[in-house]
Amino acid sequence: MHAEPRKDATWRRATLSRDPDEVAGMFDGVASRYDVCNEVLALGQTRVWRKALVNSVDPRPGEVILDLAAGTGTSSLPIAERGATVIPCDFSQGMLMVGHDRCPTLPFTAGDALHLPFGDGAFDGATISFGLRNVQDARAALRELYRVVRPGGRLVVCEFSHPKHKVLNTIYSEYLMGAIPSLARAVASNPEAYVYLAESIQAWPDQRTLAGHLSEAGWRDVEWMNIHGGIVALHRGFRA
Repeated sequence: MHAEPRKDATWRRATLSRDPDEVAGMFDGVASRYDVCNEVLALGQTRVWRKALVNSVDPRPGEVILDLAAGTGTSSLPIAERGATVIPCDFSQGMLMVGHDRCPTLPFTAGDALHLPFGDGAFDGATISFGLRNVQDARAALRELYRVVRPGGRLVVCEFSHPKHKVLNTIYSEYLMGAIPSLARAVASNPEAYVYLAESIQAWPDQRTLAGHLSEAGWRDVEWMNIHGGIVALHRGFRA
Protein backbone atom coordinates (compact mmCIF):
# COMPACT_ATOMS: atom_id res chain seq x y z
CA MET A 1 0.00 0.00 0.00
CA HIS A 2 3.03 2.32 0.09
CA ALA A 3 4.00 2.17 -3.59
CA GLU A 4 3.51 5.35 -5.60
CA PRO A 5 1.38 5.27 -8.76
CA ARG A 6 3.21 5.82 -12.01
CA LYS A 7 4.17 9.45 -12.55
CA ASP A 8 3.03 9.57 -16.17
CA ALA A 9 -0.19 7.65 -15.59
CA THR A 10 -2.59 10.58 -16.15
CA TRP A 11 -1.65 10.91 -19.81
CA ARG A 12 -1.46 7.25 -20.76
CA ARG A 13 -3.98 5.29 -22.73
CA ALA A 14 -3.94 1.52 -22.78
CA THR A 15 -4.08 -0.28 -26.10
CA LEU A 16 -6.12 -3.36 -26.90
CA SER A 17 -2.93 -5.39 -26.54
CA ARG A 18 -3.64 -4.99 -22.81
CA ASP A 19 -0.03 -4.52 -21.83
CA PRO A 20 -0.15 -4.77 -18.01
CA ASP A 21 1.96 -1.65 -17.44
CA GLU A 22 -0.19 0.38 -19.85
CA VAL A 23 -3.45 -0.75 -18.25
CA ALA A 24 -2.20 -0.24 -14.69
CA GLY A 25 -0.82 3.17 -15.62
CA MET A 26 -4.12 4.18 -17.17
CA PHE A 27 -6.08 3.21 -14.05
CA ASP A 28 -3.54 4.88 -11.77
CA GLY A 29 -4.15 8.10 -13.66
CA VAL A 30 -7.95 8.09 -13.36
CA ALA A 31 -8.19 6.66 -9.83
CA SER A 32 -9.16 9.85 -7.99
CA ARG A 33 -12.19 10.53 -10.21
CA TYR A 34 -12.86 7.01 -11.40
CA ASP A 35 -16.08 6.35 -9.46
CA VAL A 36 -17.60 9.75 -10.27
CA CYS A 37 -16.84 9.39 -13.97
CA ASN A 38 -18.23 5.86 -14.04
CA GLU A 39 -21.50 7.01 -12.52
CA VAL A 40 -21.87 9.75 -15.11
CA LEU A 41 -20.90 7.63 -18.11
CA ALA A 42 -23.08 4.71 -16.96
CA LEU A 43 -26.04 7.08 -16.66
CA GLY A 44 -26.47 6.26 -12.97
CA GLN A 45 -26.79 2.50 -13.46
CA THR A 46 -23.72 1.28 -11.55
CA ARG A 47 -25.78 0.61 -8.40
CA VAL A 48 -28.10 -1.63 -10.38
CA TRP A 49 -25.14 -3.67 -11.64
CA ARG A 50 -23.56 -3.95 -8.19
CA LYS A 51 -26.82 -5.13 -6.64
CA ALA A 52 -27.21 -7.80 -9.32
CA LEU A 53 -23.61 -8.91 -8.79
CA VAL A 54 -24.03 -9.29 -5.03
CA ASN A 55 -27.30 -11.18 -5.42
CA SER A 56 -25.64 -13.53 -7.88
CA VAL A 57 -22.59 -14.34 -5.73
CA ASP A 58 -24.88 -14.54 -2.64
CA PRO A 59 -22.22 -13.90 0.04
CA ARG A 60 -23.00 -15.24 3.50
CA PRO A 61 -21.63 -14.58 7.00
CA GLY A 62 -18.47 -16.56 7.61
CA GLU A 63 -17.56 -16.84 3.93
CA VAL A 64 -14.44 -15.33 2.38
CA ILE A 65 -14.97 -13.73 -1.05
CA LEU A 66 -12.28 -12.48 -3.43
CA ASP A 67 -13.24 -9.30 -5.29
CA LEU A 68 -10.71 -9.18 -8.13
CA ALA A 69 -10.21 -5.93 -10.08
CA ALA A 70 -11.90 -4.28 -7.10
CA GLY A 71 -10.54 -0.83 -7.89
CA THR A 72 -11.56 1.55 -5.11
CA GLY A 73 -13.76 -1.05 -3.43
CA THR A 74 -17.22 0.05 -4.57
CA SER A 75 -17.99 -3.55 -5.54
CA SER A 76 -16.49 -4.89 -2.31
CA LEU A 77 -18.51 -2.89 0.20
CA PRO A 78 -21.90 -4.44 -0.68
CA ILE A 79 -20.38 -7.91 -0.25
CA ALA A 80 -19.03 -6.98 3.17
CA GLU A 81 -22.43 -5.59 4.12
CA ARG A 82 -23.88 -9.08 3.64
CA GLY A 83 -21.61 -10.33 6.43
CA ALA A 84 -18.90 -12.03 4.37
CA THR A 85 -15.20 -11.26 4.60
CA VAL A 86 -14.21 -9.67 1.31
CA ILE A 87 -10.67 -9.28 -0.03
CA PRO A 88 -10.48 -6.43 -2.58
CA CYS A 89 -7.60 -7.12 -4.98
CA ASP A 90 -6.31 -4.98 -7.85
CA PHE A 91 -3.05 -4.38 -9.70
CA SER A 92 -3.39 -0.59 -9.89
CA GLN A 93 -1.62 0.98 -6.94
CA GLY A 94 -3.45 4.25 -7.57
CA MET A 95 -6.86 2.60 -7.31
CA LEU A 96 -5.82 0.69 -4.17
CA MET A 97 -4.62 3.84 -2.43
CA VAL A 98 -7.83 5.74 -3.21
CA GLY A 99 -9.85 2.75 -2.03
CA HIS A 100 -7.85 2.43 1.18
CA ASP A 101 -8.37 6.12 1.96
CA ARG A 102 -12.12 5.82 1.44
CA CYS A 103 -12.65 2.39 3.02
CA PRO A 104 -9.81 1.83 5.52
CA THR A 105 -11.54 -1.20 7.07
CA LEU A 106 -11.26 -3.25 3.86
CA PRO A 107 -8.04 -5.29 3.39
CA PHE A 108 -7.00 -3.95 -0.03
CA THR A 109 -4.42 -6.24 -1.60
CA ALA A 110 -2.16 -5.74 -4.61
CA GLY A 111 -2.29 -8.64 -7.04
CA ASP A 112 -2.01 -9.70 -10.67
CA ALA A 113 -5.01 -11.63 -12.04
CA LEU A 114 -2.62 -14.04 -13.76
CA HIS A 115 -0.58 -14.75 -10.61
CA LEU A 116 -2.85 -14.25 -7.60
CA PRO A 117 -1.07 -14.02 -4.22
CA PHE A 118 -3.40 -16.57 -2.58
CA GLY A 119 -3.31 -20.28 -1.90
CA ASP A 120 -5.32 -23.00 -3.63
CA GLY A 121 -8.97 -23.07 -2.56
CA ALA A 122 -8.59 -20.02 -0.33
CA PHE A 123 -12.01 -18.52 -1.14
CA ASP A 124 -15.66 -19.56 -0.96
CA GLY A 125 -16.34 -17.42 -3.99
CA ALA A 126 -14.88 -14.79 -6.29
CA THR A 127 -16.11 -11.87 -8.33
CA ILE A 128 -14.60 -9.70 -11.03
CA SER A 129 -16.51 -6.64 -12.18
CA PHE A 130 -15.58 -4.86 -15.42
CA GLY A 131 -12.02 -6.06 -15.05
CA LEU A 132 -11.66 -9.33 -16.95
CA ARG A 133 -11.79 -7.33 -20.18
CA ASN A 134 -8.59 -5.53 -19.13
CA VAL A 135 -6.54 -8.63 -18.33
CA GLN A 136 -3.87 -9.53 -20.86
CA ASP A 137 -5.00 -13.19 -20.96
CA ALA A 138 -8.62 -13.51 -19.81
CA ARG A 139 -8.69 -17.29 -20.19
CA ALA A 140 -5.61 -17.68 -17.99
CA ALA A 141 -7.24 -15.40 -15.40
CA LEU A 142 -10.32 -17.62 -15.35
CA ARG A 143 -8.08 -20.61 -14.67
CA GLU A 144 -6.26 -18.72 -11.92
CA LEU A 145 -9.58 -17.80 -10.31
CA TYR A 146 -10.55 -21.47 -10.49
CA ARG A 147 -7.39 -22.32 -8.57
CA VAL A 148 -8.06 -19.99 -5.64
CA VAL A 149 -11.75 -20.91 -5.18
CA ARG A 150 -12.58 -24.00 -3.12
CA PRO A 151 -14.46 -26.98 -4.60
CA GLY A 152 -18.15 -26.08 -4.71
CA GLY A 153 -17.39 -22.37 -4.63
CA ARG A 154 -18.61 -19.93 -7.28
CA LEU A 155 -17.36 -17.24 -9.60
CA VAL A 156 -19.41 -14.29 -10.87
CA VAL A 157 -18.13 -12.18 -13.75
CA CYS A 158 -19.86 -8.85 -14.33
CA GLU A 159 -18.85 -7.32 -17.64
CA PHE A 160 -20.08 -5.11 -20.45
CA SER A 161 -21.42 -7.27 -23.24
CA HIS A 162 -23.39 -7.19 -26.49
CA PRO A 163 -27.12 -6.40 -26.75
CA LYS A 164 -28.89 -8.94 -28.93
CA HIS A 165 -31.65 -6.60 -30.10
CA LYS A 166 -30.45 -4.98 -33.31
CA VAL A 167 -31.80 -1.49 -32.60
CA LEU A 168 -30.50 -1.46 -29.01
CA ASN A 169 -27.11 -2.69 -30.20
CA THR A 170 -26.91 0.13 -32.76
CA ILE A 171 -27.84 2.77 -30.19
CA TYR A 172 -25.38 1.30 -27.70
CA SER A 173 -22.53 1.23 -30.23
CA GLU A 174 -23.18 4.85 -31.15
CA TYR A 175 -23.13 5.81 -27.47
CA LEU A 176 -19.90 3.93 -26.87
CA MET A 177 -17.98 5.38 -29.76
CA GLY A 178 -19.58 8.84 -29.86
CA ALA A 179 -21.07 9.98 -26.57
CA ILE A 180 -18.66 8.36 -24.11
CA PRO A 181 -15.50 10.04 -25.48
CA SER A 182 -17.36 13.38 -25.57
CA LEU A 183 -18.64 13.04 -22.00
CA ALA A 184 -15.23 11.88 -20.83
CA ARG A 185 -13.64 15.07 -22.11
CA ALA A 186 -15.98 17.00 -19.80
CA VAL A 187 -15.66 14.93 -16.61
CA ALA A 188 -12.51 12.76 -16.75
CA SER A 189 -8.89 13.59 -15.97
CA ASN A 190 -7.77 11.31 -18.82
CA PRO A 191 -10.39 11.14 -21.59
CA GLU A 192 -8.18 8.80 -23.62
CA ALA A 193 -8.79 6.11 -21.00
CA TYR A 194 -12.46 6.14 -21.90
CA VAL A 195 -11.74 5.84 -25.60
CA TYR A 196 -9.94 2.62 -24.65
CA LEU A 197 -13.00 1.66 -22.58
CA ALA A 198 -15.30 1.97 -25.59
CA GLU A 199 -12.92 0.13 -27.93
CA SER A 200 -12.31 -2.71 -25.48
CA ILE A 201 -16.06 -3.26 -24.98
CA GLN A 202 -16.64 -3.56 -28.70
CA ALA A 203 -13.75 -6.04 -29.01
CA TRP A 204 -14.97 -8.18 -26.09
CA PRO A 205 -16.56 -11.61 -26.84
CA ASP A 206 -20.30 -12.02 -26.64
CA GLN A 207 -22.17 -13.82 -23.85
CA ARG A 208 -22.07 -17.30 -25.33
CA THR A 209 -18.37 -17.08 -26.19
CA LEU A 210 -17.46 -15.90 -22.70
CA ALA A 211 -19.53 -18.72 -21.21
CA GLY A 212 -17.45 -21.11 -23.30
CA HIS A 213 -14.25 -19.62 -21.90
CA LEU A 214 -15.50 -20.23 -18.35
CA SER A 215 -16.33 -23.83 -19.16
CA GLU A 216 -12.92 -24.38 -20.76
CA ALA A 217 -11.30 -23.06 -17.56
CA GLY A 218 -13.08 -25.76 -15.56
CA TRP A 219 -16.12 -23.92 -14.24
CA ARG A 220 -19.29 -26.02 -14.33
CA ASP A 221 -23.00 -25.17 -14.63
CA VAL A 222 -22.06 -21.93 -16.38
CA GLU A 223 -24.97 -19.57 -17.03
CA TRP A 224 -25.44 -15.91 -17.77
CA MET A 225 -28.03 -13.21 -17.19
CA ASN A 226 -28.39 -10.09 -19.31
CA ILE A 227 -28.97 -6.71 -17.71
CA HIS A 228 -30.41 -3.83 -19.72
CA GLY A 229 -30.87 -6.10 -22.73
CA GLY A 230 -27.28 -7.33 -22.69
CA ILE A 231 -25.43 -4.05 -22.25
CA VAL A 232 -24.09 -5.74 -19.12
CA ALA A 233 -24.03 -9.50 -18.53
CA LEU A 234 -23.46 -11.55 -15.38
CA HIS A 235 -21.78 -14.93 -15.89
CA ARG A 236 -21.74 -17.45 -13.05
CA GLY A 237 -20.00 -20.79 -12.72
CA PHE A 238 -19.13 -23.25 -9.94
CA ARG A 239 -15.87 -24.91 -9.00
CA ALA A 240 -15.94 -28.66 -9.61
